[in-house]
Amino acid sequence: MVTTVACQPVPARRADAERDVAAILEAGARLLSADPAAGPADVATAAGVSLAVLHRHFPSREALVDAVLDRAADLADAVLEHECIDAAPAPEAMAGLLRSAWEVLDRHRRLFVAVDPAPATEKDREHRERPLRGVRRLIERGRRDGDFRHDLPLPWLVTTFFAIIRGAAQEREAGRLKPEEVGHVLATTMLSLLAPAGDRSR
Repeated sequence: MVTTVACQPVPARRADAERDVAAILEAGARLLSADPAAGPADVATAAGVSLAVLHRHFPSREALVDAVLDRAADLADAVLEHECIDAAPAPEAMAGLLRSAWEVLDRHRRLFVAVDPAPATEKDREHRERPLRGVRRLIERGRRDGDFRHDLPLPWLVTTFFAIIRGAAQEREAGRLKPEEVGHVLATTMLSLLAPAGDRSR
């Protein structure tokens, strides 16, 4: 008598694996941004998968952390490279970016600062710098079009952009800002800061 074993079709197995990886990376980003010492077992538990499943995809903690950082950089790139960022007038693009994507950008910055405060490799530095370049490009365009101020250094404005996002996230976590208010508050604050002197004096 021949015993048959029911096998899951390859596409189904692949879909399961993709869901596992997505859950692991999401949990990894969440845990590592709060606790840089979080290990694979912590991430597996948070992702709802076994440690064996996690190790099947990420055989070491280093591989897991690298994948989490890669994903964070890719997500930040995706929101900063969306076609509307370059197509809309700079103030409109800035407001839309802050309203729709501030959490993605905040998580990216928190994650990289927590996990890798002093990036040692060119790849690490590139991942950290990519979102800064996207914001810098948007502010530069606003300056060229006369929509944003010229009297403050560009690097300072980029730094302030991310500092304001971090502050808003902390205010929300403390309950001083309602979740539905954050995007509007961020957009209003940043556009006021970026406005040319004549516009601010009105």
